[in-house]
Amino acid sequence: MSTEKTSKALPIMAEADIAIARIAPETSFKNKAYEALREAILKMDIYASPEPVMLDERALSERLGVSRTPIREAIAMLEQDGFVKTVPRRGIVVVRRTKSEIVDMIRAWAALESMAARMITTIARKKDITALRDYFKDFGKDRPPQEHIEEYSKANIAFHQALISLSESPVLVDMTNDILLHVRGYRQLTIGRTDRIAASLPEHLAIIEALEERNTELAEKLARDHTLGLATYVETHGQELFS
Repeated sequence: MSTEKTSKALPIMAEADIAIARIAPETSFKNKAYEALREAILKMDIYASPEPVMLDERALSERLGVSRTPIREAIAMLEQDGFVKTVPRRGIVVVRRTKSEIVDMIRAWAALESMAARMITTIARKKDITALRDYFKDFGKDRPPQEHIEEYSKANIAFHQALISLSESPVLVDMTNDILLHVRGYRQLTIGRTDRIAASLPEHLAIIEALEERNTELAEKLARDHTLGLATYVETHGQELFS
């Protein structure tokens, strides 16, 4: 009796007959090409010049060391995601947003970053918050940002990405990654303007101080207002940025 009960409780497991197709090499290459191209596009400064940023299928194939088939498939995926578009008789162009779209994106970033600031005040370690000061340690009265615009611009972008990262929220990171390409480009375009850069460093340091003091409401407000200031500037002066 006990033997029968045991055999019923523990039936012999048969190997599952799963209908699964072998992964084709081209499929793997397509996904790898997509990731490589997406990462490369996200690192581009597509607003540095008024000229469109074009991609060459043959050059991409040579650079990535794969045939043109996975490149075409990757391009199709990027086009579906809104990163590029195929223009008849011209080729593949990296998509740039209109001024109105950029303003909306910056406002969205302001909301996301203010939420990140709120979360940082409740979960981040003191040393990680204090480390935010390192982005601006090379700038001050003796070394004003306006005299080192390119260097300060890089520090500025890194600081804003660090704020999102310190929230430890994968959702916030993913959501900001989708708009980083465009918001970053316009931050770089505007940071050299006299009326923007003068306020930039004090505003950053005020945000850090509020975070260090765990002043949640103030940190959230300062982070939001700082980025909304960029949105207002782009809305007002957007047409002048390429002049």
